[in-house]
Amino acid sequence: MTNHSETTGSSENGDIPGPVKPGRTARTRYDGPGDEHQVTLRTPAELADALPYLLGYRPEDSIVLVALRDRDGRGRFGGRARLGIPANADDWTGAAGQLVHGLVTGSERRGVRPEQMVAYLCQEPARGETGREVMERLRPLAQKLRVECGALDVPVVEALCISAGRFWSYCCDEEACCPAEGVPMGLPGTSVLAAAATYAGIQVRGSLSELRARLLPRENAAALEQEAALDAAAVTVVSRILDDAGRSEVAEETLDLARRAMRRLTDAPPVSGVPAEDLRDDQLLGHDEAAALILGLQDRTTRDRAAEWMEGDEAGPALRLWRALARRCVRSYGEHAAAPLTLAGWVAWSAGDELEAREALAMALGADPDYLFARLLHQACNEGLDPESVRRCLRAERGGRGGGGRDAADGGEQGDGPAQRRPAEPSSAPQVPPGRRRRTRPVVPADGARRRARAQGREPGGRIGRPRTPAGGERPGGARTARTRPRASGAEATGRKETCVEGVSAGEHATEGGEERA
Repeated sequence: MTNHSETTGSSENGDIPGPVKPGRTARTRYDGPGDEHQVTLRTPAELADALPYLLGYRPEDSIVLVALRDRDGRGRFGGRARLGIPANADDWTGAAGQLVHGLVTGSERRGVRPEQMVAYLCQEPARGETGREVMERLRPLAQKLRVECGALDVPVVEALCISAGRFWSYCCDEEACCPAEGVPMGLPGTSVLAAAATYAGIQVRGSLSELRARLLPRENAAALEQEAALDAAAVTVVSRILDDAGRSEVAEETLDLARRAMRRLTDAPPVSGVPAEDLRDDQLLGHDEAAALILGLQDRTTRDRAAEWMEGDEAGPALRLWRALARRCVRSYGEHAAAPLTLAGWVAWSAGDELEAREALAMALGADPDYLFARLLHQACNEGLDPESVRRCLRAERGGRGGGGRDAADGGEQGDGPAQRRPAEPSSAPQVPPGRRRRTRPVVPADGARRRARAQGREPGGRIGRPRTPAGGERPGGARTARTRPRASGAEATGRKETCVEGVSAGEHATEGGEERA
């Protein structure tokens, strides 16, 4: 489970007249293309059925808040926010506060403060546990959500627990409508709301675990071969990236290889079903190819140039390639997935798929919590910003090199990342914000041995290799051996540049433990 928040912008797909009373009638107008439909939500059962259509997927192990606001005397569904349910109950208070404050403040920034909330707790029973036991176990969490909302003068008008195909209301104790044994959920797609959503062209994409499966490493028999290919490529690629002249050559080789792989994916015959599509793409990418691409993308400038394939005919094959590379970051190379996962999230966001974008970016932060590009994009996506501001930066960079498919080499100059570009005065050495100590990073030989040396400093514009540590979040793995991965230094390490995404600043939220990574 990825324990992160997802906050979407306000939705214009519902009206609820007057205050909503628990277990009572709630009216929702659902706007379809070209027409206006009105769907009436009369019971908690219909609110429970509405959840997948409000999010666009079926949440698992999740706290979900849906804001309600008044408009012309009628309530409307507003922003939505989701957070994974912490396994430790001691963390529930913090999680509830994080989610409530995030949704309320995010809505206020968009000028639509929530006036009421509907809360959902979704979790399947553990072995030997019943759905009702899940409901009772999560009751304190529901109460914490109500307290946090109440502290901000936003009352929770309904709180539901969904588990084992049933739902329970924490706000209604009427046996006729909310019995103690729970109420069975209807079959997916059979409600009036489901029919209206289908007519309007809105799809429910299954569960988050199914989406994450497309981005997780393949821990199968081929993983050993892929790890061996990564080990072999690291011997030469990392040392070349650490050299200014070699870095430019590796960048061109990586981008050319990526273009060839994208053409191959474009020409591949179509297959039916998501698992079959991913298997086809995996078979079209060799172990050595994948290793060279994964290691090449660890260079920030190369990654930024690859991020320019975010629209038009390039976006589809680029997204497929980044997914396939994320699946190849196996075993001890889990942290290397931050680059392809961030690229996948960026292309998905640029193409309008905020759900996959948020998941891919959250998984990138699970692989490397200090990956600055992912952190900025994740924040911007969650705040509902327009990706066009980032696209403009990337188009300008591409145009500055003359455009076209084969970009000019960048030489030894270090440009800022696409989420950080802004004209800045030249500096001959990294600038560290006042009061922050610059931390050195350990350097590991490119042969992947366990020997570690301490870096004594950084040359401007250089790349510093450091050992890979076990990734957190959703990327499983056993004991990790030391790996190298090139890192940018210079002004990027300060975290002081502003992002091209309007309103997000690296200096505001991009620092953890005094060290930042891109």
